[in-house]
Amino acid sequence: MKRRITLAIAAISAVVIALLTAQAASAAGVSATFTKVSDWGSGFEGKVTVTNGTTSSLSTWSVALDFPSGYTVTSTWDANHTSSGQTHTFTPPSWAGPLAPGATVSFGFNGSPGNFAGVAACRLNGGSCSGGGGGTAPGAPTGLSGTASGTSVNLSWSAASGATSYNVYRNGSKVGSPSGTSYTDSGLSANTSYSYQVSASNSAGEGPKSNTVSVTTGNGGGNTGSKQAAPYLYMGWGDPPSPSTVMNATGIKWFTMAFVLSGGGCSPAWDSTRPLQGGADASAIAAIRAGGGDVVPSFGGWSGNKLGPNCSTPEALAGAYQQVISAYNLKAIDIDIENSDEFENEAVQDRILTALKIVKQNNPGIQTIVTFGTSTTGPTYYGNRLIDQSKALGANIDIFTLMPFDFGSSNIYNDTVAASQGLNNKLKSTFGWSTAEAYSHQGVSGMNGLSDQQEMTSTATWQNITNWAKSNGLGRLAFWSVNRDRGCAGGGVVSNCSGIAQGDWDFTRITAGF
Repeated sequence: MKRRITLAIAAISAVVIALLTAQAASAAGVSATFTKVSDWGSGFEGKVTVTNGTTSSLSTWSVALDFPSGYTVTSTWDANHTSSGQTHTFTPPSWAGPLAPGATVSFGFNGSPGNFAGVAACRLNGGSCSGGGGGTAPGAPTGLSGTASGTSVNLSWSAASGATSYNVYRNGSKVGSPSGTSYTDSGLSANTSYSYQVSASNSAGEGPKSNTVSVTTGNGGGNTGSKQAAPYLYMGWGDPPSPSTVMNATGIKWFTMAFVLSGGGCSPAWDSTRPLQGGADASAIAAIRAGGGDVVPSFGGWSGNKLGPNCSTPEALAGAYQQVISAYNLKAIDIDIENSDEFENEAVQDRILTALKIVKQNNPGIQTIVTFGTSTTGPTYYGNRLIDQSKALGANIDIFTLMPFDFGSSNIYNDTVAASQGLNNKLKSTFGWSTAEAYSHQGVSGMNGLSDQQEMTSTATWQNITNWAKSNGLGRLAFWSVNRDRGCAGGGVVSNCSGIAQGDWDFTRITAGF
């Protein structure tokens, strides 16, 4: 009798323990933990383990880690990786199946620089990494429709109950993860049919995909936006003028702000030294916007420690660009790609173009500009390569801007027109655009007064160039620089005047008429 009672008690205890264990597993939910595996001063290795503590299979997961400022991911294994500013998001690789109840999965990555103190925040499937999850994944979105606009497709759909985000698939491959019920897919080929599906996600995972819609793009190019007259303004050089003074005197509205460089590794800073916020550049941007204008920050330039060579991956470089985009809520950025460290470095060229592709995907509607040197008849070998690779990589560059100076010119007007016509022919042959379409994707960025090679652009010559650019429908007009847009006849090539006789802001005033 005693043994039977003991066995009965043991059996009851086993049932109770099993129930408590099941409840504990269910309560544990889905969690993710970060571990710094090693740190060697200039970089570190991180590991994340995802645990499914529920009693149901987890169809997918997404871990978002917020890094401290200045840190980025340089390589990843056993997960897909995207970045937006300082947020790095990891999702399962294509070969991974559902995560079984009670199972764990790990992925790793290398980051830079070293002395990593840890992540600032961690989110699993949009919620806490410490547990939760479970629940039911949302159903398939309904009402998916799409319309083409040039080489972009605008998609919209009805909200799915319980969804916290959506996943957009083009021809079976995921291309975006918007939080709302619309998405613009940019950088597509003209006259091409694309198929789309959308799924919904929440903390329980990703639900089934929607119906498929097919959309055919038109004949146009990417988003060139409005014509842009935006001379360069440099707040760290050449007795920088008050932008408000220049705007009031000339009517100019946009400025290209020079230059965003590396402030150390893959971290952006104005001129490598000035912070994105709280300095002269942020103050100038605020004044320009207060006057009804706006800015295009320019990354790179001829000299300095640039982001392109310092950011080791396209994702890291896109993250550096994103920091500046987010800091100022930008509508456009300019990549002034020059010299042997960027323009004549094929690996860095490709890194920049791929980073710009990521930027376009993460910031629908933003205008991307690349600015580069030229010969008197059109793009050089590296310029032609830049254009070819922008097509091959799907970078969806909006404006290709030539710098027709310091290029052995004997007649700046004639050679500027000839170089622009050469670029026009290259864009037509590469992208299949008409002459007018190609010109809408072109820009000219000259040098007012004397160039470094003593080429001379007078105000009359610049007026003729402006008239030609305007009549041919170019997308952008700029010059180097507003700092130099002051007269000093016989003054040579200096930072704060043009070296020729002119009135203050004459070149800016002409440019404003573009």
